[in-house]
Amino acid sequence: MMTNARGIGMTSQRTRDRMVARLRERGIADEVVLAAMAAVPRHLFVEEALASRAYEDAALPIGYEQTISQPYTVARMLEALRGGRDLGRVLEVGTGCGYQAAVLAQIATEVYSIERIAPLLEKARVNLRGLRISNLRLAHGDGYKGLPEAAPFDAIVVAAATPQVPVALKEQLAVGGRLVLPLGTENQQLLQIDRTDSDFREVRLDAVRFVPMRMGKQ
Repeated sequence: MMTNARGIGMTSQRTRDRMVARLRERGIADEVVLAAMAAVPRHLFVEEALASRAYEDAALPIGYEQTISQPYTVARMLEALRGGRDLGRVLEVGTGCGYQAAVLAQIATEVYSIERIAPLLEKARVNLRGLRISNLRLAHGDGYKGLPEAAPFDAIVVAAATPQVPVALKEQLAVGGRLVLPLGTENQQLLQIDRTDSDFREVRLDAVRFVPMRMGKQ
């Protein structure tokens, strides 16, 4: 968990509280997710020139043709991932700037986050350092392969759009676990996959827009 974000950066708790109020107005009802969003200073994860826009409900560029997702999308995905239950071990595919990983670390016992772009992963490490989050582990690797050495996971969330569901991610999901990812190329939808004792059950959620997920690592 994050030890203390008080006094870090240039924006106040009041600014984050206003962001959370907007999320509540848009239908996010999971108070655990909302509290996590209120706890993490989003402006620490964007470029200094964009810090004044950090709490707008907008995706912002973070370099390497990647973006930090809009707050509503982060909250919606994590609300679906939780489904009202406590989360144990979670895998995030696509660390990006580290923001969603920091939020996840507020609501899960253990978080593993994998990123394929080495310089972006290093940037995330720098962004996260001051928050001293003790239950988050970052890894450099191919998200399509997941993180088998840390599996199985109670939940997996993917922060880039895939044309098909990666088989490795389904295999690394624990029985009773849930996978949430954006599926598609032009027309993307959030897909929720639950693993039962005998099969996988899929539910399609909201229309979304994410950068495409690439194979390999760089």
